[in-house]
Amino acid sequence: MSRVKIIAVTGCPTGIAHTFMAAAALKKAAEKMPEDIEIKVETHGQAGIENALTEADIKEAAGVIIAADKDVNADRFHGKPVVDVPVAKALRGAEALIQQVLTNEAPIYKSKNGNTSQQEGTADRSSKTGNTIGRSIYKSLMNGVSHMLPFVVGGGVLIALSFLFGIYSADPEHETYNAFAAFLNDLGGLSFSLMVPILAAFIAESIGKRSGMVVGFIGGLLAVETGAGFLGGIIAGFAAGYLIVLLQVLLKKLPKSLDGLKMIFLFPVLGIFLIGAIMFPLMTPIASINEGMMTFLSSVQTSSPLLLGLIVGAMCAFDMGGPVNKAAYVTGTLLLSQGNLYFMAGVSAACIAPPLITAFAVLFYRKYFNKEERNAGMVNFILGSTHITEGAIPFAAKNPIVVLPILMLGSSIAAIMTYYFGVQVPAPHGGFLVLPVVTGALKWVFSILTGSIIAGIIFGLYRKKIAGGKPIEG
Repeated sequence: MSRVKIIAVTGCPTGIAHTFMAAAALKKAAEKMPEDIEIKVETHGQAGIENALTEADIKEAAGVIIAADKDVNADRFHGKPVVDVPVAKALRGAEALIQQVLTNEAPIYKSKNGNTSQQEGTADRSSKTGNTIGRSIYKSLMNGVSHMLPFVVGGGVLIALSFLFGIYSADPEHETYNAFAAFLNDLGGLSFSLMVPILAAFIAESIGKRSGMVVGFIGGLLAVETGAGFLGGIIAGFAAGYLIVLLQVLLKKLPKSLDGLKMIFLFPVLGIFLIGAIMFPLMTPIASINEGMMTFLSSVQTSSPLLLGLIVGAMCAFDMGGPVNKAAYVTGTLLLSQGNLYFMAGVSAACIAPPLITAFAVLFYRKYFNKEERNAGMVNFILGSTHITEGAIPFAAKNPIVVLPILMLGSSIAAIMTYYFGVQVPAPHGGFLVLPVVTGALKWVFSILTGSIIAGIIFGLYRKKIAGGKPIEG
């Protein structure tokens, strides 16, 4: 039997865990298949593209698996059989994805311009790849979020570090003023100020490529200037992307010799003018909606910490790095950028808890887990402590109907207690590494450990029950 070559691309919004776990799952599944399969996986993580696919790889491949929640330049696979799914599907069913390629069930991917060198073209998102409009919108949004996160994390941690010198140490009028603290605060604030423009730029880039990115960035700046904030940035990003698509259609009949003029002059000039004309009238009502939403969330935070903690905890543990989790996390970063340090404290607690739940379950009920799970459980003490929620996914994937509610319970307990204690977390990531800048650090750790241990015991008892009380060998 001749060897079958398959290529794959994985990418998640944060580019930290899902990306590489999906790649590992595909490689492991390929080894288990009875067919002789050679697989090469390109990863789109925060460090950039690794193990990049070459033109020769693409040409030789029998098919392509795209397991990504962000733009991974699918246009280069024009004419190839492509299975295009969310990154989580590679974790749950890698063998099924490979089987689709082997049985010729994968549809032929068609880019809009019918070629593989589309630097400025857009893919036919609704063609035979099976993509829905909703999935296309989600991938574009997550492309923006993935590029925005480093600015949020970097800026947030620098601002948090400035608080080590005192809460008002960056204020020249205050007696605790420190020049270095002010420098850290200003630098972090500058990074934070780019959050919405970067989000809008890369939403638009996913739709309209490089020209879309330029117009989206300007749209994002308009959102910041007019107070429309995060919501305005999202709207500006999609508007900019589809404006470029519209301009590409309208200017399609221009001679090929004018392609350079279109990219350098016509698209930027017309795009920036049109995004301004569209967004300026919309920004005032969007700003009002944005302000109302932030006020509502802040009021719920103080009036009903039980309800808010329950919602945030359930969202963060529901899909652990997926769209529901990201909705809670992005809301937290948005409020953080506006000076609300309480909301993110609950979000962070709820994100830290799931890996710790599995870790405590393995620690307390070690004999009811196999060797691979025991090793993963111990590693999850590190992953959870550093805010990498995805470490719990392998445990949840085996029986999500039972395990996810347990994880959601533990995360909710952690978030509820965090809100009741009034903990403030000024950094959007880092887990226990940012404890020196957390207001109420011991209460925060106590909240997280309480939720994690309670749910960990429940999870361990569940594993004991399904094992019939007998230790698992190996």
